[in-house]
Amino acid sequence: MNYQWYPGHMTKAKRQMQEDMKLIDLVIELVDARIPLSSRNPDIDELGKNKYRMILMNKSDLADPAKTAAWSAYFQEKGCYTVCLDARSRNGMKKVNDVIMQACREKIERDRKRGIQNRPVRAMVVGIPNVGKSTFINSFAGKACAKTGNRPGVTKGKQWIRLNKNVELLDTPGILWPKFEDQEVGLRLALIGSIRDEILNTDELALELIGIFKRDYPGLLHERYGTDEAAEALQILEQIAKNRKCVSKGGVYDYSKAAALAIEDFRSGKIGAVTLEAAPNAGQARADAEGVRQGGSE
Repeated sequence: MNYQWYPGHMTKAKRQMQEDMKLIDLVIELVDARIPLSSRNPDIDELGKNKYRMILMNKSDLADPAKTAAWSAYFQEKGCYTVCLDARSRNGMKKVNDVIMQACREKIERDRKRGIQNRPVRAMVVGIPNVGKSTFINSFAGKACAKTGNRPGVTKGKQWIRLNKNVELLDTPGILWPKFEDQEVGLRLALIGSIRDEILNTDELALELIGIFKRDYPGLLHERYGTDEAAEALQILEQIAKNRKCVSKGGVYDYSKAAALAIEDFRSGKIGAVTLEAAPNAGQARADAEGVRQGGSE
């Protein structure tokens, strides 16, 4: 299956983000902890290269803890402050403000030496669809969130949200979308739900998912569905249909229903805590930090 995802408004969003970058101190980037690299837009590294950087590995409750730790170390070696959290349950949210202050401590110290006190850190939250950006903002801001209006020196019409006494968020950051050539990236984005299911072949997607489980997490499918993991992926899908009574009229196994079930069980974490890509080694992290990594482009 060929995964294509390149909405036409990317160029406009990128130009808007370039302008907005002039107004902020910190870029807070949300990624999905199950696919930390595939759920990033590599353009962010270039756009935010002169800003403090923070990566929030959201949905970490659904991800493999050992691989999450490896990814966290990878991003930190790249120079990004990192927090693992689950924005829906607010698990890990308490750390965010402290890490923001740590990431921007040089800026805060410069302000102090200039006699500027209590000027909040200005941040922009970025993230591709379905990584939980809106959930994070709502969870972090809470009901006390209020727009503070235009600020001196800020382009007319820009609105700032006071998250707390220390942090303000630009509320029109724009969303960048990655353009990917690697179909493995497309597959991972499809599996977590960042590409609309309506344009996908869910039967083929489920077979790919079964293959990943067979290779990287043997035993989980058997534990969840009672399947024989020595069988081929299509046979395992048939076993899921049989064991979960996914049967259409005439007693025929409904592969599409079984496929949708397996994909949804993965996305909700019912099959287990799973990460779909492994972190590069430490040497690769250093190379990335030096700008060696090749990213997507317009």
